Amino acid sequence: MTQSLERAAQALASALAPLDVAARLALVDRSVAGRLVFTTSFGLEDQALTHFLRMAKSRAEIVTLDTGRLFPETYDVWAETEAAYGFRIRAYVPDREAEERFVAEAGINGFRHSVEARQACCGFRKVVPLGRALEGASAWITGLRAGQSANRAATPLAEADPARGLIKINPLADWSREDVAQAVHDNFVPYNVLHDRGFPSIGCAPCTRAVKVGEPERAGRWWWEQASKKECGLHVAGAPGAPATAPAQSAGSLSQPSNPELAA
Repeated sequence: MTQSLERAAQALASALAPLDVAARLALVDRSVAGRLVFTTSFGLEDQALTHFLRMAKSRAEIVTLDTGRLFPETYDVWAETEAAYGFRIRAYVPDREAEERFVAEAGINGFRHSVEARQACCGFRKVVPLGRALEGASAWITGLRAGQSANRAATPLAEADPARGLIKINPLADWSREDVAQAVHDNFVPYNVLHDRGFPSIGCAPCTRAVKVGEPERAGRWWWEQASKKECGLHVAGAPGAPATAPAQSAGSLSQPSNPELAA
């Protein structure tokens, strides 16, 4: 099954490469049978994809992982997105007993004690709810881009996820940050105002800071850690939902954004 899944993912990636994002999403709708799930964290990439999915009347379900520790601004853009596109975004939340146990044992901000503690927190707040969100899905659509970090530089347009038995599709893998910002600007897509305040990547409030000039996009995530590969576990090779990757081709389909703050 793994080999057939990998062959299907490679064929899909090749078919997606020459297309624009609207055509990519239309091809996914036509060619992937079964349940399609797009997980949004309301960042710039995910907002762009939400717009394109809704405009295409895609059958993909749009869901989110509500960790309980998100920024107020993230909840604001969640509400704005629902109002703008006229639908509800289903939330998957952490298990109550797991959260209570973690806080009782480690403290409310116990994830700062060690990398293992932080990964445990991400585990029950994000990884486990993601597993519920993807249960029975044939494909998982994400907003991953190759340019987000060195660890994601090989992100392909489509890849096999043998751990979950599905295809993971990254329609913006070959887009630049400027491409995404331009699409959001041109289509009047609601976006998180934290992007204008130096937050290119936005996760949980206590785990995200603004980046400094010259820092990579994800430098503000878990900034107290020294590890070079900072991931929450959703997109890590070898973990459920995180297969190995292959290089994406470059598209360069959009011009520079007219709002420089949005691209920050």
